[in-house]
Amino acid sequence: MPFLDWVNKTQAVGTSVETPYHLLQFQAAFGDAAVDNLLIQGDNLKALKALLPFYRSQVKCVYIDPPYNTQSAFTYYDDKLEHSQWLSMMYPRLELIRDLLADEGTIFVHIDDNELGYLIAIMDEIFVRSNRIGVITFKQSSASGPKAINPGLVTTNNYILYYAKNKSAWSPNRVYVPGPRDDRYNKVIENVNDHYSSWRLIGLREAFQRNNKLATWDEIKAKFADKLEEKIADFVVANANRVVRTARVAPKDVNESAREALEKSNNDKLKVYCSPREDKDDYYFLGGEQLVFYKAKTRIIDGVTRTASPLTNLWDDLLSNNLHNEGSVSFPNGKKPETLIKRCIELSTKSGDIVLDSFLGSGTTIAVAHKMGRRWIGIEMGDHAVSHCIPRMESIIAGEQSGISKAVEWQGGGGFRFYTLGEPVFDADGGIHPNVRFGPLAAYLWHFETGDAARQEFTTPFLGVHNNTAYYLLYNGILGDRRPQGGNVLTSAVLAYLNESFSHDGPRVIYGETTRLGEARLREANIVFKQIPYDIKAR
Repeated sequence: MPFLDWVNKTQAVGTSVETPYHLLQFQAAFGDAAVDNLLIQGDNLKALKALLPFYRSQVKCVYIDPPYNTQSAFTYYDDKLEHSQWLSMMYPRLELIRDLLADEGTIFVHIDDNELGYLIAIMDEIFVRSNRIGVITFKQSSASGPKAINPGLVTTNNYILYYAKNKSAWSPNRVYVPGPRDDRYNKVIENVNDHYSSWRLIGLREAFQRNNKLATWDEIKAKFADKLEEKIADFVVANANRVVRTARVAPKDVNESAREALEKSNNDKLKVYCSPREDKDDYYFLGGEQLVFYKAKTRIIDGVTRTASPLTNLWDDLLSNNLHNEGSVSFPNGKKPETLIKRCIELSTKSGDIVLDSFLGSGTTIAVAHKMGRRWIGIEMGDHAVSHCIPRMESIIAGEQSGISKAVEWQGGGGFRFYTLGEPVFDADGGIHPNVRFGPLAAYLWHFETGDAARQEFTTPFLGVHNNTAYYLLYNGILGDRRPQGGNVLTSAVLAYLNESFSHDGPRVIYGETTRLGEARLREANIVFKQIPYDIKAR
């Protein structure tokens, strides 16, 4: 597969590895602090790296709306980078996002055509081309206003790149969107509650006319005027269990029992025949054709039964106009509609899954994830993490009703914790920063040794067992004042305590400041001792 090259690509490829691990500094809790939702203010490259020990392979959906590199300067962020700088900015961030994604996870990257081709190339490289699901065209605006008078094409679309972490494990949800009435369904069963053999079919117009108790079609047109099609569509959906069309069906396309019913209907064209099915809707035949019910064309969308069709890669029903009040925050030229994020989340997650946005902007992604019952992580480096995102989420917790709130019956609740980026785990000389406590270092080491996210809370020197190897950390006085140097040194007494309290028959790896046990004693005890900070490296 060909790869894209640019100035300083080699440096960009190594950036995610070279980026130091930073601590996340807790600042405040909002609402229910026990809820596992995080809002982080800080550089998203460092923040993504800081999340790895805790969330590697845990995120189910990523939606990001990075700067489009339009060579413009916006109020809240700089969108004017040289192309190679933009690629070098995106590459390491996408690498870290890939590592945070679950095997069955998906990523949506929103972009316009300025960097679309280049972005596809680097995403094919990072996520592997075979994991590309598609390119979604999103109708951002209509061909109206001042831009409509410009010569040439009027730009109304931008794009969403849609990739799986591992397509073989990927299992998207089926999503439907509202559609127009299908006018092929032009007959109505007049007496649907009677036995099917006596069903009588009348025309849709006649049924609609009777329902409205009007004598002529001219009276119908006069009553509803330009709302007529809308009213007919409502009638069809409301009566979807008796609105039908007929469809030709070949005997070879149905089972033996249905073929028999089909043949009978051919011979007796005035009577409906039925062929029952256990796990699917029954077959009904009239005059040698199948009766197809309109209810198969309907789905419940946002709590309302509608004519529906499967979602395609053209999203032209979610215009981004009239967004200025959504979320009660103003974010000119950057805010995306909540309905757009809802669709991405619907495609890729279920309740309780983790959604991540590392270019958070005004907070739309976490707002939608919160209302939809997903856990979320939002990262924003700018001041509007505080000026926009926190107020928006406080309003949502209180039950605000803009955006998708009514569609998902949002009533408020939940909470989140706000963090900033703290010090790096290691100082400039390679030593462990004095502000690093036992828990964060334990999580870092567990991730470093096993490659897994640290899902447990570390409160003892025993970190856990992975592939039959037990891991221990002696640091920050975890054993208390009873042990030499607060328990940070592996001595005979400390080893005896570990054997008694956290025994393990297989190999053991013990991290500590130093050891007073000789090599022979360590081999006899099946221990590999690693000295901190020298034996700790970035993964």
